[in-house]
Amino acid sequence: MPHPYPYANYLADSIARQLTQLADHLSQLPADQIPQLLVRILDPDDGVLGRFTGLLAAGSAFAKDRAERGALPPEVWLALGRAANELHDIGLDLDEYTNSLTTGTPSVTKPAVASPLVVRRHR
Repeated sequence: MPHPYPYANYLADSIARQLTQLADHLSQLPADQIPQLLVRILDPDDGVLGRFTGLLAAGSAFAKDRAERGALPPEVWLALGRAANELHDIGLDLDEYTNSLTTGTPSVTKPAVASPLVVRRHR
């Protein structure tokens, strides 16, 4: 007889709780430790962001198969694929600034100047 609460559900709930704990821990760390943790979290390949992107890509592949069989609306597949692609792009955008987090110096060669809190993103 199958377990009433499948392992995948347990795993998803556990990861969600751990992400909450990580966010709480991040907010309580000394300022000099936060950049190192952020770099690990934002790593587009092995960090939390990269792994979550991979999870959405896997969900998209599943949804594509189901949509092709008529078991899911194609919009579900498209939405999951779009989410995975957007997160991948965000990861790449953030990876560009990883050096700034670890060294405290900007990744670009422009001199540091005060900037507004709202910045337009360039692609």
